[in-house]
Amino acid sequence: METTKTTVPIPDKKNIFTKQTFPVTGMTCAACAISVESIIKATEGVKDASVNYANQSAWIEYSDAVTIEEIQNRTRSIGYDLIVNEEDPFQAQQDQQQKHYEALKKRTVLAILLSIPITIIGMFFMDMPYGNYIMMTLATPVVFYFGRSFFTNAYKQAKHGKANMDTLVALSTGIAYLFSVFNTFFPAFWHERGLHAHVYFEAAAVIVAFISIGKLLEEKAKSNTSSAIKKLMGLQPKTVTVITDGKETEVPIASVVIGDIIVVKPGDKIPVDGEVTHGISFVDESMISGEPIPVEKSKDAKVYAGTINQKGSFQFKAEKVGGDTILAHIIKMVQEAQGSKPPVQKLVDKIAGIFVPMVIGIAILTFIAWMVLGTENALTHALLTSVSVLVIACPCALGLATPTAIMVGIGKGAENNILIKDAESLELGHKVNAIILDKTGTITEGKPVVTDLVWKADPKETTLFKQVLYSIELQSEHPLAEAVTEILKRENTASVVLDRFESITGKGVKATYSGKSYFIGNPKLMTQHQIEVDATLAEQASQWQKEAKTVVFFADDRTTLAAIAIADKVKATSKEAIRALHDRGIEVYMLTGDNAQTAQAVAQEVGLTHFKAEVMPSDKASFVKELQAQGKVVAMVGDGINDSHALAQADVSIAMGKGSDIAMDVAKMTLITSDLNMIPKALTLSSKTITTIKQNLFWAFIYNLIGIPVAAGLLYPYNGFLLDPMIAGAAMALSSVSVVGNSLRLKMIRFR
Repeated sequence: METTKTTVPIPDKKNIFTKQTFPVTGMTCAACAISVESIIKATEGVKDASVNYANQSAWIEYSDAVTIEEIQNRTRSIGYDLIVNEEDPFQAQQDQQQKHYEALKKRTVLAILLSIPITIIGMFFMDMPYGNYIMMTLATPVVFYFGRSFFTNAYKQAKHGKANMDTLVALSTGIAYLFSVFNTFFPAFWHERGLHAHVYFEAAAVIVAFISIGKLLEEKAKSNTSSAIKKLMGLQPKTVTVITDGKETEVPIASVVIGDIIVVKPGDKIPVDGEVTHGISFVDESMISGEPIPVEKSKDAKVYAGTINQKGSFQFKAEKVGGDTILAHIIKMVQEAQGSKPPVQKLVDKIAGIFVPMVIGIAILTFIAWMVLGTENALTHALLTSVSVLVIACPCALGLATPTAIMVGIGKGAENNILIKDAESLELGHKVNAIILDKTGTITEGKPVVTDLVWKADPKETTLFKQVLYSIELQSEHPLAEAVTEILKRENTASVVLDRFESITGKGVKATYSGKSYFIGNPKLMTQHQIEVDATLAEQASQWQKEAKTVVFFADDRTTLAAIAIADKVKATSKEAIRALHDRGIEVYMLTGDNAQTAQAVAQEVGLTHFKAEVMPSDKASFVKELQAQGKVVAMVGDGINDSHALAQADVSIAMGKGSDIAMDVAKMTLITSDLNMIPKALTLSSKTITTIKQNLFWAFIYNLIGIPVAAGLLYPYNGFLLDPMIAGAAMALSSVSVVGNSLRLKMIRFR
């Protein structure tokens, strides 16, 4: 993917600004994005910048007074990097993320393996010979090699006067480790004061291992970045066939210019926007309009890049190329929508922003208080209590509170045919109060089918007529023919050999069998050949048309034999699902590129009052923005490429499993069964998951609320009790166990 670059010329050269999007590497939390953004904005020559932690990118608007290399160096100075001067910077970013994930996975596994024997020795064989030295040897690589990222990230934050979860992990593990090393080499210091020289290597190692698991889960989500843009770009062929001096020549798409005559063969993707000059075919334009039935193209008809030609061949004149095509605009809109969202501020990060400085402050105050107010063992008590405060407050449970609940929630969703790609959708789902549904493939099946077939022929002759109808439709290239052959095939209809077959452009087909002529087509074809339309069939056809169904007649050379109604059927569960959403107090809207009559018929059938017809892809995204501007949390549900921009713009995006790969790539959730009843279930799952996360945070903090004052020595003046750091470590472990246990309760959710 190339960087987006727009240059706006202004007379004063100093005010010529370039706006570019770059991948950012090295960010591990939302606070990192804020740090990168602030350093870039502070660079002389930068007009504005926005860093997005969610998709690891930054757009920067800068003048000629500064080069992008200078901005890159400023970013590097605080430990992050911009990817510039790469042919495909976003691919380079994905490669780096994948390498980082693999390295983190290896470090996490090794940290767990080394922590197990440390924990066993520390808990059950504390007095074994050289036990402390063995634990120290095993704990050193865990804390300072496998856990080095916590220390480097804490240092980065400290340089900017900030603190986050990494700060508390680095402090607690670092102090617990150093305290244990001192006790290993100088146990006499404590023995002389009547105290046992405890070591806490297992606490330091287990903290690193547990938090690394949480980091690994988060990194996995980031490493599986969406390939939606690449797939959209893949809709444009690499080469095209151009007519030059009367000959067909294959050229790279980049060399196509306005006015070129391009040849499109059956099955080809149309490379650029243009106008048909010769030939007839049907083109699948569902990526733009959402309409499931391919559109007939003849001379002077418009064609669009990325749409797919069906069985016919034609030539067209290029009118819009490169970045001016409809497809290029869709790609740009999806990219901008994905990158314009503010960085996701996780609940834990917000809490940690207050909690971490408080814990550090309490530990320092504890040390000072004991030194000032303590007895003859003031230094001993000051060290023990301040270390106990940091160990008991170590955010193991805090770090596990969100990822464990999210992990179990995602697993529960998968069991119920709801694939969740991003934790953000689980976090926001319970807040959704407006849902937009695409029509084709979402509310409806997305494929034209025969809904009604009424015969007026003599029952004795019906079998033969079915065979003739089946045989004619087998040869027809019309997109609706397949729907008719499908229903007759299910009745085991046999085919016959036709004497003659003729396609009548825009109206239908004519065939001859056993010397008799037969016609299949619209009412205009019947009128043109002076075929009498049976009154009953005419009345039935009129009713079908009111229901927005396409009507096709089958006739011989004198009268109509049958009437066929074809439509994109509404899914059996759509009405029930929409009612369930209404019952939850959610406003439901339907947007479609189809005509107003069809849209109204579908809306009435499923009980919708809010709908819009003949909507273009950009209009769908604009409507999402409109609802968001009203303060609504918007979910978009779609299945086509034409929905991708709106899906990217929505707060919660849901794709139908039988839809396009691109829609599923952009969306944060995918419904495997394409059953709309899964949407209320997904929202319930979101609500339950958020409740579990809040409960987890409660359990994570209740130990701290009780334990920190006790660890600081609050009870000492009353009963002489001081909390041993070993017990503090056990309390920390217990809080982690309770959090994991509570998260597992999500597995027992029962959906209504």
